[in-house]
Amino acid sequence: MKNQSIFSNPFFQTVGKIIRAIDKGLLKLEEFILSAAVIVIAVMIAGNVISREIFGPSIWFHAEVSRFAVVIATFMGISYAARKGRHISMSAIYDTVPFKVRKVMAIFIPALTAVALFYLSYVSFIYVQSVFETGRTTTSLEVPLWWMYMFIPLGFFTGAIQFLRNMIVNLTNEEVYIGTDVKDYNDIEPEKRELDDNLQA
Repeated sequence: MKNQSIFSNPFFQTVGKIIRAIDKGLLKLEEFILSAAVIVIAVMIAGNVISREIFGPSIWFHAEVSRFAVVIATFMGISYAARKGRHISMSAIYDTVPFKVRKVMAIFIPALTAVALFYLSYVSFIYVQSVFETGRTTTSLEVPLWWMYMFIPLGFFTGAIQFLRNMIVNLTNEEVYIGTDVKDYNDIEPEKRELDDNLQA
């Protein structure tokens, strides 16, 4: 009763609404960034082939733009995949253990992953700082190289935050969640799994 009275407080309800709105905005931003990066990669590759076959020379900046887009899609996709439970996982043991063991694993694995990603974000941030200090630029467009590399620590950091959220979701709910928005497929009836996949796609 005491906890219910705390969370029914208008202040906490307002804070909750703000956090949910920010989270929804970040999700839309992630989806836009990933979609745009994939489109850029496709356009650059197809455009370069067409240019080479029809006009002769290749698009001189296609490799750099494609590299930028690949780095952005790869590292900014860490958080999105964690949210949706889409990261590749070795589930041979996980799928065979009892519910309680899966619950513990669903808490421990995201926590360990978050620690690793926080460390990688720190290491990569130091590296980006060193690249910034050198003033290195790309060959064709002469764009500062750190513009591309800055997405690496950012992706690791947002991914770590998302895995922490996955851990918290499993701590605060009875069900097992493989992502912030996704329940464990072992707890979903087979006939409902296809529908669930379509909803999360």
